[in-house]
Amino acid sequence: MVDLRSDTVTRPTPGMRAEMAAAEVGDDVYGEDPTVNALEAEVAALFGHEAALFAPTGSMANQIAIQLLVPPGEELLCDADAHVVTYEIGAAAAYGGVSSRTWSPVGADIDPEQVAAMIRPDGYHAVPTRAIAVEQTHNRGGGGVIPLGTLRELRRIADGAGVALHCDGARIWHAHVADGVPLTSYGELFDTLSVCLSKGLGAPAGSVVVGSAEQIERARVIRKRMGGGMRQAGVLAAAGRYALRHHVERLASDHVRAARLADALAPFGVLAGPVRTNIVPLDLTKCGFDAPELGVASRDRGVLVSVLGPRIARLVTHYDLDDAGVDRAIEVLTEIFRR
Repeated sequence: MVDLRSDTVTRPTPGMRAEMAAAEVGDDVYGEDPTVNALEAEVAALFGHEAALFAPTGSMANQIAIQLLVPPGEELLCDADAHVVTYEIGAAAAYGGVSSRTWSPVGADIDPEQVAAMIRPDGYHAVPTRAIAVEQTHNRGGGGVIPLGTLRELRRIADGAGVALHCDGARIWHAHVADGVPLTSYGELFDTLSVCLSKGLGAPAGSVVVGSAEQIERARVIRKRMGGGMRQAGVLAAAGRYALRHHVERLASDHVRAARLADALAPFGVLAGPVRTNIVPLDLTKCGFDAPELGVASRDRGVLVSVLGPRIARLVTHYDLDDAGVDRAIEVLTEIFRR
């Protein structure tokens, strides 16, 4: 079976498993797990921030960061396809009492001036804006990479309005590899970041919240309140540390394989946009079948794809997918689209 549903379907490599088995551990709720502490220090340093906090999931990491930046009853701005408002089951409202307002989905092609025009100041009996969130790379935006210049302009706008800037950096490693932007250059632009270890990097679980030392102290309380306090979590943190050493630069291979898939499918008019990283977005509006039908037809031929909507599907490359798997996927999908 060739699995193109997500880069979360990977399994730990033998080297990663060995480091997990040998990890030195302690009780992380007491701050006594040395492997967790080492991971947090490493990730904070990678982004040039003071501190970081290991969390079990990317959704929790995002929601911890949002609660750090936006008090209950106040406002977060993001795009309508952002993970924080699309795939996190209303957590910002349910856990943080946060009001969200969105701009029209444009993936990575953000217009900073449009965002600036949406910011609400204090007063006037309106909900004040406290933070802006962006997603790097953009999942539903087909793995698009927000240009560094756009992010710098958003930082300027946020500073001028006195609001914070958060990065949902679940796949920021892909942006780093695709554009060559240093992680510290991303880190210096954001008040908080959440970065995922269990997507392209292939760890079995875990994300990290990055921020100031004061923010991370508060984040520990929020994590505990949300049920995210773990005990001997070093076995998971070890996987993350291994991934950071061995699985970042190899993401370029995933990008090459995604481009191969896109090139093969381009003649059928099904690409929803350019392919920059490891996500190939498909728009089946002009096809004679819908996304669920594609999902069934490809599964019956041994290829799994992600169905995101009636006419929207997605292919994602990852380290468990080799060139032979890409060849098989191209064979199956082109056969289906020729019908």
